[in-house]
Amino acid sequence: MASPEVVRLEDVWVDYDGLLALEGVNLSIRQDDFLGIIGPNGGGKTTLLKVILGLIKPSRGQVWVLGDAPERSRRLIGYVPQYRHFDPDFPISVWDVVLMGCYGRAGLLGRYSRQDKKKAMDALETVEMLDRRDRQIGRLSMGEQQRAFIARALVAEPRLLLLDEPTASIDAPMQTEFYELLASLKRRMAIVLVSHDISAVSIYVDKIACLNRRLFYHDSKELTAQDLEAAYRCPVQMIAHGVPHRVLPEHQGQ
Repeated sequence: MASPEVVRLEDVWVDYDGLLALEGVNLSIRQDDFLGIIGPNGGGKTTLLKVILGLIKPSRGQVWVLGDAPERSRRLIGYVPQYRHFDPDFPISVWDVVLMGCYGRAGLLGRYSRQDKKKAMDALETVEMLDRRDRQIGRLSMGEQQRAFIARALVAEPRLLLLDEPTASIDAPMQTEFYELLASLKRRMAIVLVSHDISAVSIYVDKIACLNRRLFYHDSKELTAQDLEAAYRCPVQMIAHGVPHRVLPEHQGQ
């Protein structure tokens, strides 16, 4: 039996002042999915995440998140954006950053409850950052900062986690640890990961889509060379290498 659906997009189009960003996108994401989305720069990947968040309203088409309009389900979505602009010298601790994930419940006065603080502790423990809770976040490595921002997203106990290029500034050893963290989180929520790293995505995620205005997706981990060529608009050679690596279907049994 298929797991419950958490996201559905039907014939979604988005344009910015006549410039087409998404074209006829259809997508279903289920509760146990770990979906990787690849594609060229400017192909609409971040736009797609913002449509799911309800931050961008489609020009036409329908979007449901957890059976409701995205803006009404947003509190059940964790989001780690690609760009985070903050002063690394600003004296804010990891603990305070993670607690910001409770801001919607704490209100304007920022009075966090005992339950909020317990959730922040649990989130830090999940990402293995509890021992760094009092560190200034600007003094952490990029990998540690990413873990802290994921902890902030987890505080809201999301049913869907959206990550936009989360490993862009992380070195290779930290990337492996980061993907292993996501693999442990997928037992608790659906995950959508936007990335340029095709090889890493192909190893760790359960399903892969390619987006360049149009979405190429077969509800599986396989993309054809034709899909990639249509999305990247150039000839593409598919190569498997490294350990672990994927063996392409036509090479199995040889």
